[in-house]
Amino acid sequence: MNKIYKTIIIDDEPPARARLLKLLENFPNTFHVIAVAEDAVEGQEKIEVLKPDLIFLDIEMPEVSGFEMLERLKKIPIVIFCTAYDQYSLKAFETNSIDYLLKPISLERLQQSVDKLRLFREHTVSQNILELLQELSSKKEVTKMTSMTVKKGDKLIFIKLENISHFKADERYVSVHSEEETYITEEPLSQLEQKLPTNFLRVHRAVIINTDYVKDVQKYFNSRYVITLHNQKKSSITTGRSYNKSIKKWINV
Repeated sequence: MNKIYKTIIIDDEPPARARLLKLLENFPNTFHVIAVAEDAVEGQEKIEVLKPDLIFLDIEMPEVSGFEMLERLKKIPIVIFCTAYDQYSLKAFETNSIDYLLKPISLERLQQSVDKLRLFREHTVSQNILELLQELSSKKEVTKMTSMTVKKGDKLIFIKLENISHFKADERYVSVHSEEETYITEEPLSQLEQKLPTNFLRVHRAVIINTDYVKDVQKYFNSRYVITLHNQKKSSITTGRSYNKSIKKWINV
């Protein structure tokens, strides 16, 4: 007799959640959806309370990613990732006995996940996922962005990262400071931080700088620093104390 898995769907995109719910109706003898979460924070809460056997987990979510949520869990259930990552990153999933579904999800691909579940050994799940997180962490550069798109009126503007001096968060949006002008994006700093290459450094809860633009760094009171950028505005940024460790590592102090 096949096991019926108590299942939670965690995805910030309503159409993706609705599509997956509809597809899972084709497998009533495999999945019993006990909850749906709209982000990783809500997902973590529901996992800890409801203790599912399995979760369908989106990777790219605002504020907290799917990977970060897994690292916070005391006990990790079986995970089937829902992702738009390229094939380089997907290799890590394939070698760790954890399945992934590439969006948009098809019924045929979901059937393959069901087939894999029948061969799955639950006691290996947590260790496999931890190994996966370590492997993906070592391959971060594969999926890093090299440019970004912002809206300006009805237009889409493509900006090369090499032309961006820093990002600064406000209460409602993030300012993208480029050589040409300042643009606005709704993508949160936490999400940008995951995607940006290693020459971008978070120095304050509201600021990420491009270290290639740094003119000088001066010590400031209360164990902080003032960083001056050689952009057109000669921006001056005071760092946050909680980012001291990464800043000192960068300036090799």
